[in-house]
Amino acid sequence: MRILIAEYAVGSGIPEFMLEGKAMLGTLARSFVTCGHEVFYPTTGVRVDAGKAVITESFEKSITKLSKKSDAGLVIAPDDLLSDLTTIVEENTVNLGCPPNSIRLCADKLECTRALFQGKVPVPETIGKGKYDGDYVIKPRYGCASEGIHRSKSGILREGFIATSFIQGEHLSVSLVTGKTQLPLTVNRQLIEVNEKISYKGGVVPYFCERNMEIIETAKKTAQLLGCRGYSGVDIVLGDKPYVVDVNPRPTTSIIGISRVLGAEIADLILRSRFGELPENVRINGSFTFKKDELSGL
Repeated sequence: MRILIAEYAVGSGIPEFMLEGKAMLGTLARSFVTCGHEVFYPTTGVRVDAGKAVITESFEKSITKLSKKSDAGLVIAPDDLLSDLTTIVEENTVNLGCPPNSIRLCADKLECTRALFQGKVPVPETIGKGKYDGDYVIKPRYGCASEGIHRSKSGILREGFIATSFIQGEHLSVSLVTGKTQLPLTVNRQLIEVNEKISYKGGVVPYFCERNMEIIETAKKTAQLLGCRGYSGVDIVLGDKPYVVDVNPRPTTSIIGISRVLGAEIADLILRSRFGELPENVRINGSFTFKKDELSGL
Protein backbone atom coordinates (compact mmCIF):
# COMPACT_ATOMS: atom_id res chain seq x y z
CA MET A 1 0.00 0.00 0.00
CA ARG A 2 1.00 3.63 -0.51
CA ILE A 3 0.81 5.35 2.88
CA LEU A 4 0.84 9.09 3.53
CA ILE A 5 2.19 10.15 6.92
CA ALA A 6 1.81 13.90 7.38
CA GLU A 7 3.49 15.22 10.53
CA TYR A 8 2.95 18.92 11.19
CA ALA A 9 6.32 20.03 12.61
CA VAL A 10 8.30 18.35 9.81
CA GLY A 11 5.80 19.28 7.12
CA SER A 12 5.55 22.92 8.20
CA GLY A 13 9.10 23.47 9.49
CA ILE A 14 8.18 24.31 13.11
CA PRO A 15 11.47 24.35 15.08
CA GLU A 16 10.04 24.19 18.62
CA PHE A 17 8.24 20.88 17.93
CA MET A 18 10.76 19.42 15.46
CA LEU A 19 12.45 16.91 17.78
CA GLU A 20 9.19 15.25 18.81
CA GLY A 21 7.67 15.50 15.36
CA LYS A 22 10.65 14.01 13.58
CA ALA A 23 10.95 11.19 16.13
CA MET A 24 7.25 10.26 15.77
CA LEU A 25 7.40 10.47 11.98
CA GLY A 26 10.52 8.31 11.86
CA THR A 27 8.99 5.73 14.18
CA LEU A 28 5.86 5.38 12.06
CA ALA A 29 7.64 5.51 8.70
CA ARG A 30 10.07 2.75 9.70
CA SER A 31 7.23 0.58 10.95
CA PHE A 32 5.13 0.92 7.79
CA VAL A 33 8.18 0.27 5.60
CA THR A 34 9.06 -2.80 7.70
CA CYS A 35 5.53 -4.06 7.01
CA GLY A 36 6.21 -3.76 3.28
CA HIS A 37 4.41 -0.51 2.51
CA GLU A 38 5.51 2.53 0.52
CA VAL A 39 5.60 5.67 2.68
CA PHE A 40 5.46 9.32 1.61
CA TYR A 41 5.73 12.31 3.92
CA PRO A 42 5.72 16.09 3.31
CA THR A 43 8.67 18.08 4.61
CA THR A 44 10.20 21.51 4.31
CA GLY A 45 13.62 19.87 4.30
CA VAL A 46 14.06 17.59 7.33
CA ARG A 47 14.29 13.90 6.46
CA VAL A 48 13.90 10.65 8.37
CA ASP A 49 15.56 7.32 7.58
CA ALA A 50 12.55 5.62 6.00
CA GLY A 51 10.00 6.54 3.36
CA LYS A 52 10.15 9.13 0.62
CA ALA A 53 10.41 12.82 1.47
CA VAL A 54 8.26 15.18 -0.61
CA ILE A 55 9.47 18.78 -0.39
CA THR A 56 6.61 21.21 0.12
CA GLU A 57 5.95 24.83 0.98
CA SER A 58 2.35 24.27 2.13
CA PHE A 59 1.49 21.49 4.56
CA GLU A 60 -2.23 21.61 3.75
CA LYS A 61 -1.71 21.60 -0.01
CA SER A 62 0.73 18.70 0.27
CA ILE A 63 -1.85 16.65 2.19
CA THR A 64 -4.41 17.33 -0.53
CA LYS A 65 -2.00 16.33 -3.29
CA LEU A 66 -0.41 13.30 -1.63
CA SER A 67 -3.64 11.87 -0.20
CA LYS A 68 -5.04 11.61 -3.73
CA LYS A 69 -2.08 9.39 -4.63
CA SER A 70 -2.22 7.23 -1.48
CA ASP A 71 -4.17 4.16 -0.40
CA ALA A 72 -4.38 5.47 3.16
CA GLY A 73 -3.18 8.42 5.20
CA LEU A 74 -2.44 9.50 8.75
CA VAL A 75 -2.07 13.08 9.97
CA ILE A 76 -0.27 14.16 13.15
CA ALA A 77 -0.89 17.82 13.95
CA PRO A 78 -1.98 20.14 16.77
CA ASP A 79 -5.49 19.16 17.79
CA ASP A 80 -7.01 22.51 16.78
CA LEU A 81 -5.77 21.94 13.20
CA LEU A 82 -6.05 18.17 13.03
CA SER A 83 -9.77 17.90 12.30
CA ASP A 84 -9.66 20.02 9.13
CA LEU A 85 -6.49 18.32 7.88
CA THR A 86 -7.96 14.87 8.54
CA THR A 87 -11.10 15.87 6.64
CA ILE A 88 -8.90 16.45 3.58
CA VAL A 89 -7.51 12.93 3.92
CA GLU A 90 -11.00 11.44 4.28
CA GLU A 91 -12.13 13.20 1.11
CA ASN A 92 -9.37 11.56 -0.92
CA THR A 93 -8.39 8.23 0.68
CA VAL A 94 -8.76 6.04 3.77
CA ASN A 95 -8.12 7.85 7.06
CA LEU A 96 -6.04 5.76 9.48
CA GLY A 97 -6.63 8.17 12.36
CA CYS A 98 -9.58 9.33 14.41
CA PRO A 99 -12.66 10.68 12.59
CA PRO A 100 -12.83 14.50 12.30
CA ASN A 101 -15.86 14.82 14.61
CA SER A 102 -14.05 12.85 17.33
CA ILE A 103 -10.96 15.03 16.89
CA ARG A 104 -13.05 18.20 17.24
CA LEU A 105 -14.56 16.96 20.49
CA CYS A 106 -11.17 15.94 21.93
CA ALA A 107 -9.62 19.26 20.86
CA ASP A 108 -12.19 21.28 22.81
CA LYS A 109 -11.01 20.54 26.33
CA LEU A 110 -14.09 22.05 27.93
CA GLU A 111 -16.62 20.08 25.85
CA CYS A 112 -14.48 16.95 26.06
CA THR A 113 -14.46 17.15 29.86
CA ARG A 114 -18.23 17.68 29.92
CA ALA A 115 -18.79 14.66 27.67
CA LEU A 116 -16.62 12.46 29.88
CA PHE A 117 -18.33 13.71 33.05
CA GLN A 118 -21.72 12.86 31.56
CA GLY A 119 -20.35 9.44 30.67
CA LYS A 120 -19.27 8.93 34.30
CA VAL A 121 -15.54 9.03 33.57
CA PRO A 122 -13.56 10.67 36.42
CA VAL A 123 -12.41 14.18 35.40
CA PRO A 124 -11.17 17.15 37.43
CA GLU A 125 -13.58 19.97 38.25
CA THR A 126 -13.41 22.34 35.29
CA ILE A 127 -14.27 26.04 34.98
CA GLY A 128 -14.87 27.52 31.56
CA LYS A 129 -15.11 31.24 32.38
CA GLY A 130 -15.05 33.81 35.15
CA LYS A 131 -13.28 33.59 38.50
CA TYR A 132 -11.46 30.65 40.05
CA ASP A 133 -10.20 30.32 43.62
CA GLY A 134 -8.24 27.30 44.86
CA ASP A 135 -5.54 25.12 43.33
CA TYR A 136 -6.08 25.03 39.57
CA VAL A 137 -4.26 24.21 36.36
CA ILE A 138 -4.81 26.88 33.72
CA LYS A 139 -4.63 25.65 30.15
CA PRO A 140 -5.77 26.73 26.67
CA ARG A 141 -9.23 25.45 25.83
CA TYR A 142 -7.81 24.40 22.47
CA GLY A 143 -4.21 23.24 22.29
CA CYS A 144 -1.83 20.35 22.67
CA ALA A 145 1.25 19.22 24.58
CA SER A 146 2.11 21.27 27.68
CA GLU A 147 2.34 24.63 25.95
CA GLY A 148 0.74 27.48 27.92
CA ILE A 149 -0.16 25.32 30.92
CA HIS A 150 0.50 26.68 34.40
CA ARG A 151 -0.70 26.40 37.98
CA SER A 152 -2.56 29.20 39.73
CA LYS A 153 -4.36 29.76 43.04
CA SER A 154 -6.85 32.43 41.98
CA GLY A 155 -7.74 34.81 39.19
CA ILE A 156 -10.09 35.49 36.30
CA LEU A 157 -9.90 33.30 33.24
CA ARG A 158 -8.80 34.95 30.02
CA GLU A 159 -10.74 34.27 26.85
CA GLY A 160 -9.75 30.91 25.38
CA PHE A 161 -8.55 29.38 28.67
CA ILE A 162 -10.06 26.94 31.17
CA ALA A 163 -9.21 26.05 34.78
CA THR A 164 -9.13 22.47 36.02
CA SER A 165 -8.64 21.54 39.66
CA PHE A 166 -5.12 20.33 40.40
CA ILE A 167 -5.08 16.61 41.13
CA GLN A 168 -2.25 15.30 43.28
CA GLY A 169 -1.06 11.98 41.91
CA GLU A 170 1.00 10.09 39.34
CA HIS A 171 1.08 11.46 35.80
CA LEU A 172 0.33 8.60 33.42
CA SER A 173 -0.96 7.95 29.93
CA VAL A 174 -2.56 5.00 28.19
CA SER A 175 -1.82 4.27 24.55
CA LEU A 176 -4.43 2.23 22.74
CA VAL A 177 -5.58 1.27 19.26
CA THR A 178 -9.29 1.19 18.47
CA GLY A 179 -11.04 -0.55 15.60
CA LYS A 180 -13.97 -2.94 15.84
CA THR A 181 -12.45 -3.79 19.21
CA GLN A 182 -10.08 -1.94 21.54
CA LEU A 183 -6.47 -2.94 22.08
CA PRO A 184 -4.66 -1.29 25.01
CA LEU A 185 -0.93 -1.18 24.30
CA THR A 186 0.76 0.23 27.40
CA VAL A 187 0.30 2.34 30.48
CA ASN A 188 3.10 4.91 30.46
CA ARG A 189 4.61 7.13 33.12
CA GLN A 190 4.91 10.74 32.06
CA LEU A 191 7.90 12.70 33.26
CA ILE A 192 6.17 15.94 34.24
CA GLU A 193 7.84 18.88 35.95
CA VAL A 194 5.30 20.64 38.16
CA ASN A 195 6.27 24.10 39.40
CA GLU A 196 4.46 27.31 38.55
CA LYS A 197 4.55 25.97 35.01
CA ILE A 198 3.77 22.37 34.10
CA SER A 199 6.15 20.89 31.54
CA TYR A 200 6.38 17.54 29.79
CA LYS A 201 9.95 16.19 29.86
CA GLY A 202 9.62 12.64 28.52
CA GLY A 203 8.27 9.25 29.42
CA VAL A 204 8.79 5.69 30.66
CA VAL A 205 7.19 2.90 28.63
CA PRO A 206 5.61 0.78 29.99
CA TYR A 207 4.66 1.54 33.61
CA PHE A 208 3.17 -1.08 35.91
CA CYS A 209 1.28 -0.60 39.16
CA GLU A 210 -1.41 -2.41 41.12
CA ARG A 211 -4.13 -0.27 39.53
CA ASN A 212 -3.21 -0.87 35.88
CA MET A 213 -6.51 -2.56 35.04
CA GLU A 214 -8.50 0.32 36.54
CA ILE A 215 -6.40 2.80 34.54
CA ILE A 216 -6.80 0.84 31.30
CA GLU A 217 -10.57 0.44 31.70
CA THR A 218 -10.90 4.20 32.23
CA ALA A 219 -8.91 4.87 29.05
CA LYS A 220 -10.94 2.36 27.03
CA LYS A 221 -14.21 3.91 28.16
CA THR A 222 -12.85 7.37 27.35
CA ALA A 223 -11.87 6.43 23.79
CA GLN A 224 -15.20 4.72 23.23
CA LEU A 225 -17.26 7.66 24.53
CA LEU A 226 -15.35 10.14 22.35
CA GLY A 227 -15.48 8.03 19.19
CA CYS A 228 -11.71 7.60 18.83
CA ARG A 229 -10.33 5.25 16.18
CA GLY A 230 -6.84 4.12 15.29
CA TYR A 231 -4.05 5.15 17.68
CA SER A 232 -4.93 7.52 20.53
CA GLY A 233 -3.52 8.48 23.90
CA VAL A 234 -5.37 9.21 27.14
CA ASP A 235 -3.57 11.30 29.77
CA ILE A 236 -4.45 10.40 33.35
CA VAL A 237 -3.51 11.65 36.81
CA LEU A 238 -3.82 8.75 39.21
CA GLY A 239 -5.13 9.99 42.54
CA ASP A 240 -7.98 8.44 44.49
CA LYS A 241 -9.40 7.75 41.00
CA PRO A 242 -7.81 7.71 37.54
CA TYR A 243 -8.74 11.24 36.43
CA VAL A 244 -8.67 11.87 32.68
CA VAL A 245 -6.98 15.23 32.07
CA ASP A 246 -6.45 15.16 28.29
CA VAL A 247 -7.23 13.02 25.25
CA ASN A 248 -4.98 12.94 22.20
CA PRO A 249 -6.83 11.68 19.09
CA ARG A 250 -3.58 10.90 17.25
CA PRO A 251 -0.17 9.30 17.73
CA THR A 252 1.61 10.80 20.74
CA THR A 253 5.24 11.04 21.79
CA SER A 254 4.81 7.78 23.74
CA ILE A 255 4.76 5.92 20.42
CA ILE A 256 8.54 6.41 20.29
CA GLY A 257 8.95 4.25 23.39
CA ILE A 258 6.13 1.85 22.52
CA SER A 259 7.77 0.94 19.22
CA ARG A 260 10.86 -0.17 21.16
CA VAL A 261 9.02 -2.58 23.48
CA LEU A 262 6.05 -3.76 21.42
CA GLY A 263 6.13 -7.35 20.21
CA ALA A 264 4.37 -6.29 17.00
CA GLU A 265 4.68 -3.53 14.43
CA ILE A 266 2.64 -0.48 15.39
CA ALA A 267 1.92 0.13 11.70
CA ASP A 268 0.35 -3.32 11.36
CA LEU A 269 -1.91 -2.65 14.35
CA ILE A 270 -2.99 0.72 12.95
CA LEU A 271 -3.83 -0.88 9.61
CA ARG A 272 -5.66 -3.76 11.24
CA SER A 273 -7.75 -1.30 13.26
CA ARG A 274 -9.04 0.07 9.95
CA PHE A 275 -9.03 -2.90 7.58
CA GLY A 276 -9.18 -6.05 9.72
CA GLU A 277 -9.28 -7.41 13.23
CA LEU A 278 -7.11 -6.44 16.18
CA PRO A 279 -5.49 -9.12 18.34
CA GLU A 280 -6.74 -9.56 21.89
CA ASN A 281 -3.36 -8.50 23.28
CA VAL A 282 0.24 -7.85 22.33
CA ARG A 283 3.49 -8.85 23.98
CA ILE A 284 5.62 -6.18 25.69
CA ASN A 285 9.37 -6.73 25.90
CA GLY A 286 11.35 -4.73 28.43
CA SER A 287 11.04 -0.99 28.99
CA PHE A 288 12.26 2.21 27.41
CA THR A 289 12.82 5.69 28.85
CA PHE A 290 13.12 8.77 26.67
CA LYS A 291 13.73 12.44 27.42
CA LYS A 292 12.16 15.16 25.31
CA ASP A 293 15.44 17.03 24.87
CA GLU A 294 17.29 13.87 23.79
CA LEU A 295 15.01 12.83 20.93
CA SER A 296 17.46 13.90 18.21
CA GLY A 297 19.28 10.61 18.68
CA LEU A 298 16.17 8.45 18.17
